[in-house]
Parts: sequence; structure tokens; C-alpha cells
Amino acid sequence: MDLSEEYTRCPARGKCPVYLAMSSGTVRYAALEGNLGEEPWDTDSQPHPDKGHPSPLEAVPVPWKSTVSCKNHRESSVGEETQGEEGPAATHLDVSRLRSSSMEIREKGSEFLKEELHKAQKELKLKDEECERLSKVREQLERELEELTASLFEEAHKMVREANMKQAASEKQLKEARGKVDTTLFAEFQAWRESPTLDKTSPFLERVYREDVSPCLDFTMQELSALVRAAVEDNTLTIEPVASQTLPTVKVAAVEYGSTNTCALSGLSRTCRHRIRLGDSESHYYISPSSRARITAVCNFFTYIRYIQQGLVRQDAEPMFWEITRLRKEMSLAKLGFFPQEA
Repeated sequence: MDLSEEYTRCPARGKCPVYLAMSSGTVRYAALEGNLGEEPWDTDSQPHPDKGHPSPLEAVPVPWKSTVSCKNHRESSVGEETQGEEGPAATHLDVSRLRSSSMEIREKGSEFLKEELHKAQKELKLKDEECERLSKVREQLERELEELTASLFEEAHKMVREANMKQAASEKQLKEARGKVDTTLFAEFQAWRESPTLDKTSPFLERVYREDVSPCLDFTMQELSALVRAAVEDNTLTIEPVASQTLPTVKVAAVEYGSTNTCALSGLSRTCRHRIRLGDSESHYYISPSSRARITAVCNFFTYIRYIQQGLVRQDAEPMFWEITRLRKEMSLAKLGFFPQEA
């Protein structure tokens, strides 16, 4: 009797685990002695063995596993073996790549740092050169400043010495001049200074009029000269430069004096750059530079003695007297024809 036929006779062949195990090849029957009878099984009652014979089916309990899981297990085992074989080589390759990449990065970083270091050294060298140049410039400026300061101090001391020498010489000349001063003239000035006035009856002013003012204002045209002297004494004379426009002519003593080439006071043919006006009169008289210098010298003298009269000059008697002496000298020089070129 064939075993395969016996399998088909099993009433529980679709459900029996033994049957399933045998059909999958995981369990095999042992050789049984004797012939197994073919008896129909009662499906309602459990089968029982014959007396004196072992049970026809005795399966050894074996752990049951699915064929799919066994197949997957075999494949996973093969994969693990393959990975086990390829794993060290792949790991070694990855380590080599990492080492190569690390060395490449290190070399590039080293080159970059070298370039940056070279740039920094170059910039530092340029800065050192600039600092050295600025230091030399500063030292040069300091030397020049010291030399200039020393020169200024020396010049200042020199000027002070010269001023002291001039002052000493002036004081010496003043002392010598004081010893030569006409005591009479100085006494007349001191008497006038005690009660300053513009009255010509004063001995001091009478002398100045006689020796300086009258000769200085004595021009060829006597009538106009008297008018000019009176205007100077009254402080109403005006001197102004000649304008470019044409001015009205003025007749004095039947003579026409309206040209800028003729002096109204001297009657001489001279270039007249100034003209005078007497009081509130609208008439103007052209005057030469020499006549202007004489009038200006007298006006300066009267201006100073007016300041003394008004109390505006606060000096001792001697400085006032020497200033008046200087003004009298200017009147004498102007009378002789000496005057500045700008006049």
C-alpha cells in the first residue's frame, strides 16, 4: 500500500498538523511493522488502535515553521554573510575617502591661511613704513618748530634790546634837549597851559602866530589868504580831493580860478588835486600840493591846542611842549616848501 494513498485516506488531512508537516517535508514516517488495515473511520468517534499494535500515526513533535519564513531566513542569512564579507572593504573605502577629503581640506585651509598671513605681513610692512615716514615727518616738524621758536625768541630779545637802546638814546636826547630849551618860551607855554585859551593876546600864542602861523598862511592872494586864516582859526575850513566831474568856476580879484591846473592861493600853474571850502559857502577853491601842506600843518597845530584847551590831553607840561615844538617845526618846513609827496 502506498503511503501517498494512505495520506489521502486521512479524514483530517486538511486540518491535521501532522499531515501538513508531512506534506511540507518537515516530518517523515518511520517504518512500521505490519500492514495497516484499511478500515473506515467513524467521523463521530475517535479512532482507537487495535490491541497489541502501536498507534498507526505517531509523530515526533517538531517545531513548525512556515516555508515563507524559512525562505526569508535563508535569504537574510545569505545577505548577512554577503554583508559580512563586503562590510570591511566598504568601511575601509569610506575611511580612505574621509582621510583623503580631510587631507584635501587641510591643504586648502593651509594655503588660504598662508595667503592671509602673507597679506597681513604685507599690510603690516606698509603700515610700518607709513609709521616710520610719519615719525620722520613729526621729528622734522618738531625740529623746525624748535628752530622757529628759538629764532622768534632771539628776534624778540633783539627787538627788546633795540627798543631799550632807542629808549635810552631818546631819554638821553631829551635830557640834552631839556638843558638847551629856551626857558622863556617854556615859561610862556606853562603860563598858557594853566589857563589855555585861543586868544592871540596870550604871549605864547602871540609868539607862535608871529613866528609860524602867519608866515605859513601868507599866500600871494592876500584876500583869500585872510579868509583861509580866519576859517582855520574858527575850525570851519574843509579840504577835500578833487572829483572827476567839472566844478563851477570861482572868481577872486577879477581872476578866474576854476581850473585844476592853477592854484587859487599862489596863482601858480600847478596840478591841483584838492580844493578848499570856507565855512558854509558853496564855492570851492583849487589848491596845489604845496598850499595844502601849509594849510594842513597849521590846522594840525590848532587841533592840538584845542585838545589841550578841552582837557583831552592828559600829559605833563614837557611832553606837551615837545609836541607843540614838533608841530611848529612842521609849519616851518611846509612854509619852506618841504611836504610829503602824497600831499
